Amino acid sequence: MQHFGIYIIGDEILSGKRQDAHLSFVIQALNARGLQLSWANYLGDIPEQITHSLQTSMARGDIVFSFGGIGATPDDFTRQCAADAVGTPIERHLEAVAEIEAQYGESAYPKRVLMADLPQGATLIPNPVNRVAGFAVNQHYFVPGFPEMAHPMITWVLDTYYSHLFHTQDYVEASILVMDAGESKLIDLMNAILAKYPSLKLFSLPKLDKNRTIELGVKGATSHVEAAMNDIKQAITALGFPWSGV
Repeated sequence: MQHFGIYIIGDEILSGKRQDAHLSFVIQALNARGLQLSWANYLGDIPEQITHSLQTSMARGDIVFSFGGIGATPDDFTRQCAADAVGTPIERHLEAVAEIEAQYGESAYPKRVLMADLPQGATLIPNPVNRVAGFAVNQHYFVPGFPEMAHPMITWVLDTYYSHLFHTQDYVEASILVMDAGESKLIDLMNAILAKYPSLKLFSLPKLDKNRTIELGVKGATSHVEAAMNDIKQAITALGFPWSGV
């Protein structure tokens, strides 16, 4: 299974000056295409941390969307960090220059054009709002922090490069609601299910209600999920706890 991840970069997110709108968007965009988000990391404006994180996810071969930090101000480090992660220099991308010039004319110089300085060999992601392109290296896609720009750019990436993955992964989720059982009473069952079905992910989500309700379920390949859920239902019944479908 191909893994998708996201980086959301910027001190403004961590300080609360801006609220993240990207996580929920990516989850929905992937789910609509039969795909899943495997992980999400929030990173401050610390170049060493950004570079190391990029190197790690590139080494895994993940498909990654990175939001923020590709502007031209001194606190925008992502372009240089991406270059450092792949071991290439920064160079002026002529197609990116043309896009910026087409949008801004003479006022593209001397500062706006700095956003066309990209890792050598990068490909462009078109920006439908102001034509300042994002860029891609090693299946990592770098877009601005502004949702109005970033979200259509990520949609373009998915539909342009990854349509062959849409609705092809055998990955489902199923669960039941278990009442009157604290999680501690179900841990042995959970461990037994994971031991029998090691390829699955198990989740246990308690609800703060008077019935001590727990949503208990698994994710993974359809046949394994169906078998595991049958085992879970039988075990819950044998333990004497009432349960219902979600």
